[in-house]
Amino acid sequence: MTFPDRLRAGYDSFLQGRFVGEQSRYQSLAEAGQKPEILMFGCIDSRVSPEVIFDAAPGEMLVVRNVANIVPPYEPDREFQHGTSAALEFGVQALRVKHIVVLGHASCGGIRAFADEQEPLSPGDFIGRWMSQIQPAAESLEPRDHSDPDYLRRLELAAVELSLRNLMTFPCVRILVERGKLQIHGAYFAVATGRLLIRDSETGEFKPAAEGNALNSLDAAE
Repeated sequence: MTFPDRLRAGYDSFLQGRFVGEQSRYQSLAEAGQKPEILMFGCIDSRVSPEVIFDAAPGEMLVVRNVANIVPPYEPDREFQHGTSAALEFGVQALRVKHIVVLGHASCGGIRAFADEQEPLSPGDFIGRWMSQIQPAAESLEPRDHSDPDYLRRLELAAVELSLRNLMTFPCVRILVERGKLQIHGAYFAVATGRLLIRDSETGEFKPAAEGNALNSLDAAE
């Protein structure tokens, strides 16, 4: 097997460019360990890299990515591997992050697969079973109207809301939020335009992140 040439070239560029400029930071992180203040739950979509969107330096964000940026509810007794929950536990309990962000995005393939009730890609139907977790979000938008061009976007936003509610089912999160030591946030990225919407914790409305942007929340996501 041949390692991809694109990755070799990318690493060479990193080594001669960014690494040189941030070598002291990498050295410090290696010696002192990481201490990010932000835990980010994002989608595996290759177009939506949190580190790129937020121009993050090494060690600034702990990033967890899965299909459709889902945070499952607190279910310690269920008999399956809790990869996302384990990452949450590590970020909150071990690293003591101060912020948790659920980053949804436009044109999410996982959301579309759920909405369109697509056929399984394999006998295991791993995507279908994983995406079934957003059923409560879909029920909040019933009746399902595939003729509505905004339906998928509203479902993407509702899925972020669901993950935020699921976060609060984790005792370690709820207790720290109630004590004012941890904050949770929702955000939504529009791939085509680069616009970012941030959820208002008071109203639940997703508003443009850029100051002075007069576009409303739905227009800003296009």
